[in-house]
Parts: sequence; structure tokens; C-alpha cells
Amino acid sequence: MLDDLTTAASPAIAWPAAYPQGYAVVDVETTGLARDDRIISAAVYRLDARGEVEDHWYTVVNPERDPGPVWIHGLTSEMLEGAPLFQEVAAEFATRLEGRVLVAHNAVFDWQMIAREYARARSEAPVKQRLCTIALAKELALPLPNHKLETLAAHFGVVQRRAHHALDDARVLAEAFRPSLRAAAAGGVRLPLHECRPLTEWSDRPRIGQQAGGYRPNSWRPSRKRPACPYPNPGRYEPGKRLKQGMRVAFSGDTSVERDLLEDRATEAGLHVATSLSRLTSLLVTNDPGSGTSKVVKARQYGTPVVDEAAFGQLLGDVEPADRTDG
Repeated sequence: MLDDLTTAASPAIAWPAAYPQGYAVVDVETTGLARDDRIISAAVYRLDARGEVEDHWYTVVNPERDPGPVWIHGLTSEMLEGAPLFQEVAAEFATRLEGRVLVAHNAVFDWQMIAREYARARSEAPVKQRLCTIALAKELALPLPNHKLETLAAHFGVVQRRAHHALDDARVLAEAFRPSLRAAAAGGVRLPLHECRPLTEWSDRPRIGQQAGGYRPNSWRPSRKRPACPYPNPGRYEPGKRLKQGMRVAFSGDTSVERDLLEDRATEAGLHVATSLSRLTSLLVTNDPGSGTSKVVKARQYGTPVVDEAAFGQLLGDVEPADRTDG
């Protein structure tokens, strides 16, 4: 039985040939948001090319550490004590993902958590592309007051029963994704697909004070000085438009993706990563715009545009080239 997901016949739609042939709608609950946090539960709904449910799967995972915010996910140490380790469910998890586009709400977070767990298990998740339902909602210009999962669910009349329970969150997202996918296909909308790069940063070489074979969460990128941005600053980012090479981008607060990795991606896209915020800053990226950090306070004072990490990740996929000038 597939919960109560409806499987009504799809209306006649000319499905774009370029659309994927299958999806894996995923939700993971974790001990936190940092690079060394762990997955404690995971759920996958497998959907066919038209968004119809094929099956679903759920597991809890022993994180081998404190479970973190129990008041959010409800999973206590006692509940997880006898659960399998991630490496014990990795193969089954992989069969659910293989050959499909990973779909999640703020997909960059779920993908990074999954990729790290596979790196710890000395393996790779068989995922080539991901699709963020936040980005898809924006592509469809859905009239949403915000892009929370419960808001997307309410828009499509989906009832959420157990928020922050991986299986129910995945069910809700699968129900909301199906009409989104159909709307995209009917309108000929290009799906916002992004490449998934596996992590392979496991090392058997111990550092001082670290046991051999240990996972090195702080070794994602070698320490180095970033090259100077070769492009002039074109000014501030304008909401609704593309980022442009040369724009000065600052980051504030915790990010689900490692800060170094985010900054590397920004640099590779031709942006100027700024360590402080000034009147020349084009954009501030923060997941907590209501915080009182110095960068957020200055952004308010200067009127600097602010976006969250998920939105920034989407913007990075389509950065406008710098103006070419004859020299």
C-alpha cells in the first residue's frame, strides 16, 4: 500500500522528451546542519516519469552520536540505539536512488548530507542530478507567500500529518511534486536540474590527535588563498534577475553546504567572495536574515539584497558573463 497517494490518470500532456525517466523523492532528518552532522532517518518515494508513485522506503539510522534537536525530529538516543548504521543501509538506499533524479525540498542540503554519509562509508551515491522543489516552484511562478514545505503542500491541498518525520515529509513532497511536474510539462518549462558531484574526502592518513581511518570533516578543500576576481564589480544584484560575474558576495551564519565549498563555487562562477560587507557588496547570503550579525545589520543599513542559501545555489547555476570590453 502506498499511503494514500492518489494515482488518478494524468490529463493529456505532451511530455518533453528531455524530461527524466524517473525520480527519487527524498527526505532526510539529521542531527544538525553542520558538515560533521549525521543522518538519523531517511525516506525515498520512487516516482515514474510522470510523477506516479512506484514504491516507498524508510529507515532510521544510528548516527553514533547525540541525535541533536529531538524536539524537532522526535528521534531519541534510545530509539536509535538499535538502528542500523548508515553503511548497513547504504546499499538499499542506493538501489532507491540509482538511475533517478533526486528530488528534495532544498535539495542541495539533502544531497550534501547523503554524499557525506556515502563518503564516510567509502562509497558513492548513484545520483547524477538533483531537482529542488523550491527552484521548481519559482520556475512555475507559484503564488506562494514563502517556500516552506508546508506552504507548498497547502497550495496543492496536501495534508501534512507529521512534520519533520522523513517518511511523511517525503510523502507530502511526492504529492506536491506530481502536480508541479505536470504543470511544468504542460507549459514546456525547463526543469531546474543540477549536477550532483560525489564526495571522496575519506582519508586513511591520521592527523595529529586523530585515529587512523577516521573521517576528516574539515578536509573538504585544501587551504589556499583565493585568486583575485578578474572582473569589475557591476553593482548590486537585482532580485528576479541573474547574478553577474564580478559581483561581490558575502556570507553570514551557518550554511548546510560547507562554507568553503560555497565560496569555491562562487569563485569558480566568476564572483568576488567578500569577507566583510560594505556599500559595494552586491549580495548577502544568509539563512537567518533576522539575526543580529554585523553583516546582516550592515545589509539592512545599506539596503544590500539578501537571499538564502537555497536561492543562491540556484542563482549560481546561471551566472551572467561579465561585459566584454575591447582592450
